[in-house]
Amino acid sequence: MSRLVVVSNRIAIPNKSKASAGGLAVGILDALKNTSGVWFGWSGEISEISGEEEDELSLVESEGITYATVPLNQNDYDLYYLQFSNAVIWPAFHYRIDLVQFQREAWDGYCRVNDLFAKQLQALIKPDDILWIHDYHLLPFAAALRKLGVTNRIGFFLHIPFPTPEIFTALPTHEELLKMMCEYDLLGFQTESDRSAFLENVSQLSEVPQAAGEVHQAFGNTFRTEVYPIGIAPDSIKEMAEGPLPPKMAEMKRELGDVQNIISCERLDYTKGLPERFLAFEALLENFPQHRGKVRYSQIAPTSRGDVLAYQDLRHQLEMEVGRINGKYGSLNSTPLFYLNQHFDRRLLMKLFRLTDVGLVTPLRDGMNLVAKEYVAAQDPADPGVLVLSRFAGAANELSAALIVNPYDRDEVAAALDQALTMPLEERISRYNEMMALLRENDIEQWGKNYVDDLQAIPLNSQGHDAVAHEAS
Repeated sequence: MSRLVVVSNRIAIPNKSKASAGGLAVGILDALKNTSGVWFGWSGEISEISGEEEDELSLVESEGITYATVPLNQNDYDLYYLQFSNAVIWPAFHYRIDLVQFQREAWDGYCRVNDLFAKQLQALIKPDDILWIHDYHLLPFAAALRKLGVTNRIGFFLHIPFPTPEIFTALPTHEELLKMMCEYDLLGFQTESDRSAFLENVSQLSEVPQAAGEVHQAFGNTFRTEVYPIGIAPDSIKEMAEGPLPPKMAEMKRELGDVQNIISCERLDYTKGLPERFLAFEALLENFPQHRGKVRYSQIAPTSRGDVLAYQDLRHQLEMEVGRINGKYGSLNSTPLFYLNQHFDRRLLMKLFRLTDVGLVTPLRDGMNLVAKEYVAAQDPADPGVLVLSRFAGAANELSAALIVNPYDRDEVAAALDQALTMPLEERISRYNEMMALLRENDIEQWGKNYVDDLQAIPLNSQGHDAVAHEAS
């Protein structure tokens, strides 16, 4: 089998990670170990070098995997990461075009860093390597490699949604982005709606004849598109959730007594629908007064991108809502809503999931949302909690046994919470078993294998790539 080279914006280097590997890292590490592969990306460090100078690659070998990292200077970090990746692509791809802050300088910086990464990686690539590129920071990466004459198979996986033309074409550089994405041999998406949205965008600018199966041609390139819903390691999560509770958690469980618990956990982000979720919980207390004093909602939302104004505003908004709701429905011996703006260890979090009666996962738009899957996997099979899930999370396509809701409808979410809190044990077990079977069938290991096998099967040089034919457009 060919060696696998994975490229992502950030990489998880052994012994530098603050928490146990989760999500993407699990699938990637498994695939890399099978091929003695390379994982390349930004180190997370800001260097002092500026201008035309380049930092050297840092290489770390561990368990047969080579970790290759490069730093960014402050200007490139600002333009590539903060301004274009997270102030243009992130909001636009999550249908928040109102939050997009497009600047031509940021676009140039985004392309420059992709070119820089490609040049740094080129020295490590062997002729028969296959390359697997991840997420929205690196949309132009294949085009950058093709300009350098790299003809290896190159695949891409988008972890976030892909917007419909009504949204995507609002980006001034939408045509350039699409052309660059079509330089990949295999484009993977979380859902069929994301894949269809991408092809619909391409079809507005180029005819997209379908050669065979999911093979397409556009802008002079031949490429394949496919759907790969990312999974988790359900048995590993189940193992984390089991076993004795830490002393403080055991004490908390005793103090709560018969109080039912609703839990949510995600990083602080405007795509997650946190203000709407708080209002839905308030509607639960308004519309179903029998739950007052008998239910507690804990929202864990560690700060992310704290230097972005939109995230600062969101944090302040949530803090105000918590005070208002607790002031309205709390009592001397009852606080209905807890908001924790802090990070929790992954193992501790899985035990928390297992202790709770309801998992509330209601993003306004999400590529997949692995927290929803992790909540299910962490449950006690004999007494599982209930998952309330947004229809706009990619996970809703698979976890149909959850209570599926529209996060914009506070009363519908409140009614689902009431249903979850009062659901009979037999129904809870039935829903849990249905979702757990699916999680085991399409786990993170199978996800990685499916993608790599498909990329490996693509005929080499199927696009006839060469440095001349693919100059920058």
